[in-house]
Amino acid sequence: MSDDLTSGGTVLPITRWGEPVMHNRTRPVTDFDDDLHTLVRDMFATMEAAQGVGLAATQVGLDLAVFVFECPDADDVLHSGVVCNPVVTVPETRDRELESAEEGCLSFPGAYQVLARPNTAVCEGQDADGNPVRIEGTGLLARCLQHETDHLGGTVFGDRLSTRARRLLSRQQAELDHLYPDDWPVTPRRTSADEQPPRKENA
Repeated sequence: MSDDLTSGGTVLPITRWGEPVMHNRTRPVTDFDDDLHTLVRDMFATMEAAQGVGLAATQVGLDLAVFVFECPDADDVLHSGVVCNPVVTVPETRDRELESAEEGCLSFPGAYQVLARPNTAVCEGQDADGNPVRIEGTGLLARCLQHETDHLGGTVFGDRLSTRARRLLSRQQAELDHLYPDDWPVTPRRTSADEQPPRKENA
């Protein structure tokens, strides 16, 4: 992916859980044009402002099957890119290894719960110009690829939690909601003396 798509964008407000676009399946990308490139730039700018590692179009209010990411793998190698019309595959049961780790979401900011996901994943789709793209993810990158593709299918990670864990997640978010303005990250996160900075697991 050319560097110009990772910079020069405008920070957009992040859509929160509960909005219909967050819970419905997206439309496939069919036009790989300047409008898409502008959206990708804006999504990179928004992800950076929110200190995230991934961002789906639904998280900026659009029902379009595209996400961006800038995320380290299990070896701390940083990967960056855009995937349109993604399909994620994970190992079959015999070869699957689950990794339990805290997961958060920029659309439900400030809250984290442990979720087990396969520790490797392959994501295939198209880049911003319509060319085939394939990403092999390990560690946090594997989690990010699964999380963002979930978003484009109308699934938020809270849907994958137990009822008890989801209640805890909602309680955490409610306690910190006052730190996140309605148009965050256009307006930055408010600071509080007893709060730690947001973590980079957000996606």
